[in-house]
Amino acid sequence: MDNAPYGAAASVGGWRAVSRQQWLVFLVVWLGWTLDAADFGLYSLVLRPALTELLGGHPTMAQIGSVGGILSMTGLLGWALGGFLFGILADYIGRVRTLAFSILIYSVFTALQGISQGVWDFAVYRFIAGLGTGAELMVGIPLLAEATGDGHGQRAKIAGFMMTGGALGTFLGAWTYGLVGGYGWRVVFFVGVVPAILLTVMRRRMMEPEKFHAVRERRRAIATGRKIADNDHEFMRFVPLQLFSREHRHSTMVGLLFGLGALLAIWTSNIWLPTILSLMIQKSGVAGAAAVPFVSHGMMAWSSGGILGYVCFGFAADAIGRRGTITLYSVGTIAAGLTLYLGLEEYYPWYPVVLPIFGFFVFGVFSGFAIYLPELFPTQIRSTGVGFTTGTARVITSFGPLVAGIMVGAFGGSFNKVTALMTCFAMLSIIAMVLGRETKGTELPR
Repeated sequence: MDNAPYGAAASVGGWRAVSRQQWLVFLVVWLGWTLDAADFGLYSLVLRPALTELLGGHPTMAQIGSVGGILSMTGLLGWALGGFLFGILADYIGRVRTLAFSILIYSVFTALQGISQGVWDFAVYRFIAGLGTGAELMVGIPLLAEATGDGHGQRAKIAGFMMTGGALGTFLGAWTYGLVGGYGWRVVFFVGVVPAILLTVMRRRMMEPEKFHAVRERRRAIATGRKIADNDHEFMRFVPLQLFSREHRHSTMVGLLFGLGALLAIWTSNIWLPTILSLMIQKSGVAGAAAVPFVSHGMMAWSSGGILGYVCFGFAADAIGRRGTITLYSVGTIAAGLTLYLGLEEYYPWYPVVLPIFGFFVFGVFSGFAIYLPELFPTQIRSTGVGFTTGTARVITSFGPLVAGIMVGAFGGSFNKVTALMTCFAMLSIIAMVLGRETKGTELPR
């Protein structure tokens, strides 16, 4: 293990500047996010059979839509609250300890969903699992940004590679579903305990970034009565309140708008795309267990495009800037989403072509969360800033799947039309970039 400081390799240029400790942070955050996304992917893949059993065996599509929307909203509310609360915690007790706690929570409670006896206990497990899943990435993003923030110009590219976990997790979820889906939806959820293995890697080998150590030492010095700088009083304010100071409130608003646009565009697809694919396959006379491979392959194609989109985002962000890249990806999300949901009548031959293109943009834009958002806030409020902007966006967007599920009936039972409408909210991310400042080529605020 490398016990040297995170920036010890800074004298070497390029990728060789990344130390062993920095690679360890990348690996843990990436794996945590991958398994986090796999959990959400597994949930969406088994949502329909789970609700069919929990609702008595013969629910209507409208019932599945409304109850599924409520359950999805419950999980997303947990994500939102977890990201915000654990973000505050990480700014006080440290990123590494908070990250480990979040992984433990979502591993255990994802598995517990497999023993649900009704909709209500399923919702409780889903909410608590959401607390952990929401916290994992919101704590991991500041941790990775601070670990790789100085000494080389690879921060955006490393963050882009880390965010591939979102699409890779969906891919792994689809692959896992293909392997164990035939054994029933409960067995699928039991796989969710796997992320707890990460805790054994983290417990002794990861260190807090130097930037967080500096913040903690400054807090201790001020608490003992020493004057460090003119803004000591503001520095010691409760961190969520600092987000709305004159200095930071514009960045908070830009981050919130960006989060709203990106999340509204993807959540409804993430929840209902497996159902849309299964209904599309049914038109060809394929249903039940025979439809599992088609749905699994479709979701894998979607997430495969997302993996490429995540990686390319970091390179594009360094080439044309953060704002231009987010705008490009948001426009691509709207164009590909409308084509997928409104322009195609048959699953073959076009769905396997358009699915990865849509995934490239709708997944890939989330690299902006790991690249752009940490660059908007200083160290003492960075985790809270990332957690609040995305967490608040999640609270608002958590109603998206619920509203979409309820609207299915109003749209004649068409999941396609409702999901297409929700995809267009990516326009909010474009507005955020018009209002936001460019951070390309700058160091993390201290």
